[in-house]
Amino acid sequence: MLQHPGITTTDVDTTKAVAVLALDKVTKTFPGVKALSEVSLSLYPGKVTALIGENGAGKSTVVKILTGIYQPDGGQILVDDKPTPFPVPQAAATHGVTAIHQETVLFDELSVAENIFLGHAPRNKFGLIDLAAMTEKARALLSGIGADIDPATKLKDLGIASKHLVAIGRALSIDARVVIMDEPTAALSHKEIEELHELVESLKAQGKAILFISHKFDEIFRIADNFTVFRDGQLIGDGAIAEVTEAALVKMMVGRDVSQIFPQRTPNVADTVLSVAGYSHPTEFEDISFELRKGEILGFYGLVGAGRSEFMQALFGITRTSAGAAEIDGAPVQIKSPADAVDNGIVYVPEDRGKQGAILDLPIFQNVSLPSLGRISSKGFLKLAEEFALARSYAERLDLRAASLDTHVGNLSGGNQQKVVIAKWLATQPKVIILDEPTKGVDIGSKAAVHEFMAELAAEGLAVIMVSSEIPEVLGMSDRVIVMREGRIVAELADDDLKPETLVRHAAGI
Repeated sequence: MLQHPGITTTDVDTTKAVAVLALDKVTKTFPGVKALSEVSLSLYPGKVTALIGENGAGKSTVVKILTGIYQPDGGQILVDDKPTPFPVPQAAATHGVTAIHQETVLFDELSVAENIFLGHAPRNKFGLIDLAAMTEKARALLSGIGADIDPATKLKDLGIASKHLVAIGRALSIDARVVIMDEPTAALSHKEIEELHELVESLKAQGKAILFISHKFDEIFRIADNFTVFRDGQLIGDGAIAEVTEAALVKMMVGRDVSQIFPQRTPNVADTVLSVAGYSHPTEFEDISFELRKGEILGFYGLVGAGRSEFMQALFGITRTSAGAAEIDGAPVQIKSPADAVDNGIVYVPEDRGKQGAILDLPIFQNVSLPSLGRISSKGFLKLAEEFALARSYAERLDLRAASLDTHVGNLSGGNQQKVVIAKWLATQPKVIILDEPTKGVDIGSKAAVHEFMAELAAEGLAVIMVSSEIPEVLGMSDRVIVMREGRIVAELADDDLKPETLVRHAAGI
């Protein structure tokens, strides 16, 4: 076992159990980046192993090697202690390895049942897909994970949380020996998280080996038996979760103490920059009214389905409202499209960065410059040097970690993708920035960096709206908090009223 200097951990008892699946001194290199350097990892039957590390530590690369998407450049994969290469994803599936990814990979135009059994649907005696059997099996799988979803529903008609549950059902539709869960609770409500934890306990009882990747330490300490920590593509430490503290794990992750996640701020609030009055939508929200001032961080809190993201998308001009008015610096504005919003100084960093925030197949510098092409063009021609300079300035400001600005955004870690999206909109020099779940799926070190940067933006006079489902983040970063429930504002809290129990009580209607 490897240990971080000064930290003592206890290795798992391997005297009786043989690892179902393991990596032995695996190395993986990409152009300009060594993603993994002789790392080892062991997964045991009936045990949950938490894989912990900052964004860019190599966790996603490990998942892709374990599922046959990537091939190691050195070292080997072991199944039941025997060298077993996974040249293609089907090889991993054949050996009972399945994964539930952070970003669901599903097909909107297919039904729930078709998504679950795509590629291995039950067939009748004529070799044709047995739709009735597939529907019933899908219904049983969904019921087993507490998901009240009709298998005949098209996926495009479901919300993010329900789509995630369908992805879990798909992963469990094969006879899995190893279940990899990559940030499985990122898009789930409190109730659904509890149900997922119960599912994990059920899988453990069935003797399945589970690799659990999460940035939520309360979750890790609740359900994990063992831990493995990566940093910069190297194995830093592993052992039994009962023998390690949260502070020790954080130090292993980031190589330093992160004692204060939220920056100390002295708000310098100035004039009102944004006024919203009576914003309404036929189905999503009603009568949303508030004011936002320069230098302020205004938090929006609510449970899943409260309508927060839907309202923010309307404010940014993605969807149309049925009523309401907005003012910027006291002047009425008409926001009928995102272009209108940007022209008036409002930008939006969405929750789903992969689909809505960035173009994954384009390099970093083109993503950052996209909304600012008018400023870096002359007579219809793009000035490449200015485009690179613009991207470089914001990449450095946000401590974006990549081999070069030519790196495609799809090849970055989740936290660095988020930084690209933030950089893209900051380059437009806005007056108001809306951050929708800004640290969703982001590790503790990157969270601290995002929080510091938010504080800097507010200190410079930018007005910040932060939508977050994490109570510590809401309380630690917000000057005021607006609580929404079922599409309406139910409370506006500040100062002594900003307490966890108060937020939850208003959000849940207690």
